Amino acid sequence: MKTHTKLHQLLAPLLSIVLILSACASTSGPGVAQTSERQAKAQAMFAERCKTAGEKIHRTVENVEGVYLLKLRPKGTNYGDQFKLDDPYGRDLDGEGYVKTFVRDSFAKMRSPNPRPEWPLRIGYSYVEVQDSRNGQRYRYTGAVKAVRKKDATALNVQMELRRNPNYDLNIYEFVLDRIPAPGAAPRYGVTYDDISTHEEREYWIAGSSLKVIDLQTNEVIAERIGYMMDWAQGSQVGGRSPWLFAADNACPDFHRFKNPVVQTKGASNQSWQTLDFVEKVLKPSK
Repeated sequence: MKTHTKLHQLLAPLLSIVLILSACASTSGPGVAQTSERQAKAQAMFAERCKTAGEKIHRTVENVEGVYLLKLRPKGTNYGDQFKLDDPYGRDLDGEGYVKTFVRDSFAKMRSPNPRPEWPLRIGYSYVEVQDSRNGQRYRYTGAVKAVRKKDATALNVQMELRRNPNYDLNIYEFVLDRIPAPGAAPRYGVTYDDISTHEEREYWIAGSSLKVIDLQTNEVIAERIGYMMDWAQGSQVGGRSPWLFAADNACPDFHRFKNPVVQTKGASNQSWQTLDFVEKVLKPSK
């Protein structure tokens, strides 16, 4: 019985790979030839879209203190809704997490006090403004590290620390947002995104994205990034795969904005913070 269990554990990963490859070759239609033609058409369509993809920065601005987020990212992740136009390519943190990515110093405080060398330098802005869709009020967000709760003083590891140091800090700290009604005029520069996919593109599991930085005084688009990605397996969910997450490995521009020579990460793992990475190229944060 033990031998059989070990054999099953060894073969299970191989079986998953076979099932995924089988799904790629037989997701629909009577035979392999039809599906291969479908994938070839998808690849040709994707390659054509990639000719228009990339970053266009018409001008940059120095010493920007605050930005206006004209649209927030929807809550939750679209793992495999084929026709939902919620910009899977531009997937980032959602809700207030998306706002937090733009606030100064949040990256270091949210991710790690000791960032890895391959991580890009992310500064953020002194404040971020957003209009609340529920009441139409514009709010200003800032952020800081604050004590949010206490450690369990009865926990064994905490008691050990208290014995070593009677002044041991029981506070647990997090980077949190502060929100107040926005004073004065809105920031001059806004950030927005759109899903630019067509129905035909989504038929072939291609998602298109536009990310813009706009001068709100002149209505000028001063920078735009166009991106596309495609799920090569054409929506297969065999083995629990999530089509749009796998599509992030087949994207233009790709999501490898920073390289780790030791660990090769998946494209989907690098989608978070992508908006700030582009915006900071255009709107240089004040010192």
